[in-house]
Amino acid sequence: MTISLVTGGCGFIGSHIVDRLHSIGHHVIVIDNLSSPENEDFYYHKDVVNVKYHIKDISKDNCSEYFNGVDYVFHLAARSRIQPTINSPNECFEVNVVGTQRVLEWSRLNGIKRVIYSGTSSLYGKQNIIPFNPNMPADCLNPYSMSKWMGERICDLYSQVYGLPSIVLRYFNVYGPREPLKGEYAPVIGLLKRQVKNNKPMTIVSPGTQKRDFTYIDDVVNANICAMNKLVQEVLHKVYNVGTGKNYSILEIASMVGDEKVLIPARPAEVVETLADISETTKDLGWTPKHNLEDIIDDY
Repeated sequence: MTISLVTGGCGFIGSHIVDRLHSIGHHVIVIDNLSSPENEDFYYHKDVVNVKYHIKDISKDNCSEYFNGVDYVFHLAARSRIQPTINSPNECFEVNVVGTQRVLEWSRLNGIKRVIYSGTSSLYGKQNIIPFNPNMPADCLNPYSMSKWMGERICDLYSQVYGLPSIVLRYFNVYGPREPLKGEYAPVIGLLKRQVKNNKPMTIVSPGTQKRDFTYIDDVVNANICAMNKLVQEVLHKVYNVGTGKNYSILEIASMVGDEKVLIPARPAEVVETLADISETTKDLGWTPKHNLEDIIDDY
C-alpha cells in the first residue's frame, strides 16, 4: 500500500487532497495543529482505518516518527492569507520557513520519494508582467509571499544538496467547497458568498477592477496527484503554476454572486492583476484545469 503524509490535512485544500488519496487507496497520515484562524471548520475522515490524524505543530513538535515508511509528502501546513501575516510576521516565518525546513529534513531522513510543496502565486508581485511564468523572479510584497518563496528555496536546496525530489505548485486563488469563510480576509469568493447569505452588501476592495486567476479546488487536487505521479527524471526540483490562464475582475465576480456592493479602501501589498502561464504544467505533468468559474460558482 502507498503511504502519503499530508501536513495541513484538515484545512481547505489539504482535506480535499486527503479525500482523493484515500479514494485511490492510499494509507494517509495527517499532521495538523488546527490553528488556522480563517477556518471555521476542520475536516476529518471519522472512523476510517486508513487515515490517521496527529494534532501537532510542524514548527515546534517533533514529527519525525510519522514520516517513517511514507512514500509521498504533501506539504500544505502554513500561515496563509496575505493581510493577517502583515501584522504577525514572526509566526508566519516560523511556520512557513522553519516548519518547511523541518518537514524536508524529516522527509530526507526517511527517504521520501517526493515532496509536493503548496506554493503561492502572490510571490510574482507587481514587477512581473502577465501572464506569470515560473521562471520569473520573485517580487515578494508581504511576509506571506516572502515566507512561501523561502520555503520554495529550501525545497530547491534539499534537492540540490541531499537529492530529495520535490515539486512546487504555485496556486492561483483557489476556491470551492470548504473554502475559508471567517473574517474580513477570507478568500474573496467565499467572503462575498457569506455576505450575500447574511443579507449584507458585498465589500469590494477598491477599485474592484483588480483581476485574479481563480482555480477550482478539484483542479488543484488533480495537479497534486499529477505531481505525485510524475516520473522521476534528471530534474529533482521544479516549479509549476496551477491556475487557469483566464482571469476575472472582483467586480465581475461580485456580479456573479449577488447585487448589492460597497467599495472599501484599497489594501497595501496587493497586486493589480494575476494570470497564470500553465503551459509547462500541462506539458510536464499532463495537467489541465477542467472547471470554468462561471459554470461552477453557484454549484457549491
